[in-house]
Amino acid sequence: MTSLRVRTGVLGIVLLAGALVPTAAHAATAPSPTVEEQRLDQPVPQEILRRSGFDTVATGFARALATAHSYAQARQAVERQGSALWRRAVDRAQGRGPAGGDLSRDDDRPLYWARLGMTRQVRTWEPGFGVSERQRTALLDVLERTSRGQTDIRYPGKGVRRILVTGFDPFTLDRDIRISNPSGASALALDGTVIETAEGPARVETAVFPVRWDDFAAGTVERTLRPYLPKVDLFTTVSQGRVGRFDVERTNGAWRGGFPDNENIGRTGTVPVTDPASQPQWTTTTLPYAAITAADTGRFPVYDHTEVTEIPAGGTDPVVRADGPTAGSTARAGGGGDYLSNEIAYRATLLRDRLGLHDTLPGGHVHTPVLQFGAGNTTQVTDPEFVRNRVDIIDQVRAILTVAADAGLRRN
Repeated sequence: MTSLRVRTGVLGIVLLAGALVPTAAHAATAPSPTVEEQRLDQPVPQEILRRSGFDTVATGFARALATAHSYAQARQAVERQGSALWRRAVDRAQGRGPAGGDLSRDDDRPLYWARLGMTRQVRTWEPGFGVSERQRTALLDVLERTSRGQTDIRYPGKGVRRILVTGFDPFTLDRDIRISNPSGASALALDGTVIETAEGPARVETAVFPVRWDDFAAGTVERTLRPYLPKVDLFTTVSQGRVGRFDVERTNGAWRGGFPDNENIGRTGTVPVTDPASQPQWTTTTLPYAAITAADTGRFPVYDHTEVTEIPAGGTDPVVRADGPTAGSTARAGGGGDYLSNEIAYRATLLRDRLGLHDTLPGGHVHTPVLQFGAGNTTQVTDPEFVRNRVDIIDQVRAILTVAADAGLRRN
């Protein structure tokens, strides 16, 4: 669930008066599209965009870029258009405005593919005034953050509790490019909504993260969450997990297992964080997992998942532990595995602890069921069972948040 990969450009060379003369204004030629962006031209992404009305996003964005006559104007256009894409996706998911096509409103995929169309425009854009590699990277960063809701987190004043939820992009797209991610769909459906708890109303704000190792190493999780964790009453990171079940992950491990991300890049090793000398091998949930698993929140069972994989103290080989890690062990997989689901949970809970909030802030990770198509559907981008499964997962995420808020907020 890798970083903005802006490949190094070749210095532009211009033929001037028959001689090769360096031109300062054109400091770098535009890089090629990334692996992730190249998938955009396949029939399925184009169908998803067309059937949601998001097929004009990239071309409209290109026109906005074309009107920029300076880097400053380009940055303003990127910020404005990125934020508009996020709001448009949220509004569509929550039933506001036209659907734009026959694809169900709960679908997270139009946002994902439209964003890639926009990032590809920035990556390959060659304005007349020139743009350096550093400037292009900054524009891509602004676009990523704004179009993922990371700059749109807004809470009201006193009297309303605050809940923060994160989701992910679709992933494993080379296995099946039709894939949707119910955690991202949940983020769109819940953003800005209010749930009623025993302690009164609670406002939910959400953001979505990329499925790219290098973005995480660059600190995208910490940069997004750090301003808000001291102010919220509960948080949970959410991702797609196992078939037919929800899991509240008890323990998170400081290990990357190397499974390829959306750029087909794998990273193996200890999760890279600031101040690695004080980095723990394990972090734990402070979500009220007993209350969540005991409640009737929907049609999928919810488990308190305690299994981890560790190298025991003094040992050399990985061992699976059903009941969590032993003292002094080295992480090889948290409850959420060794991919970016585990890593976002580890980073968010480590940040919670480093901010001194372990004993006061309920937070952790929830895995949703795998979102499945209807039986026999191997080619269509949607079907009634697929939509039903996604809607049921979204509704159950909302119910789990309500239970967690009731139990967790009373504790505080």
